[in-house]
Amino acid sequence: MSVTTVPALDNKSLDALFSGRHTTNFFAEAPVDPALVRESYEDARWAPTSMNIQPLRITVLQKGSVRDSVVEHMMKGNQAKTAAAPLTVVAALDPNWHEHMNTLFPAVPGLRENFADQPENRLAMGRDNAFLQLGYLLLSLRAHGLEVGPMTGLDAEGIDSVIHTETGWKTLAVVNVGHGADSSVDNAQHPRGARFEFEQVSQTL
Repeated sequence: MSVTTVPALDNKSLDALFSGRHTTNFFAEAPVDPALVRESYEDARWAPTSMNIQPLRITVLQKGSVRDSVVEHMMKGNQAKTAAAPLTVVAALDPNWHEHMNTLFPAVPGLRENFADQPENRLAMGRDNAFLQLGYLLLSLRAHGLEVGPMTGLDAEGIDSVIHTETGWKTLAVVNVGHGADSSVDNAQHPRGARFEFEQVSQTL
């Protein structure tokens, strides 16, 4: 059997996605073109989800009255940095992701109908896979040269009341996006916390 191989990323590229980057609290004042979020999603959307359900939905917020209203529903510790960020992305799940299964997974007929009467199962599957997609998106944003600050300290229903009344999407997280600030900005990035070694979190059977 032949094996198809894909060239591995070099260490410099891997560092740019993982060990060389930090969660960011405060960014440079330079604006961020929302088109970069689109470009990042265009790459991230090809990564796998269960049965290709793709439940992640995003709302891109620039500075203005709508984002100000969203900030009011963040935990106090997250409000100032969100208000100051060049761009904010609200990550949500679409609880009605099953409506698209005829297009997204036509290999198995009837999935749309099968999931129609399973709202709890849809919510659980949607939440798991939307967070999976959000992880892909965070890495893609980094790959496009941006820093990210994801947060789940928020009132999800409050944010939904501001931006999701027409879509029915359910807020999962908020991600501030921008370019890295210089070292003179206090607390822009906290010192890196410890990480588990492979041997601490794995078993090979």
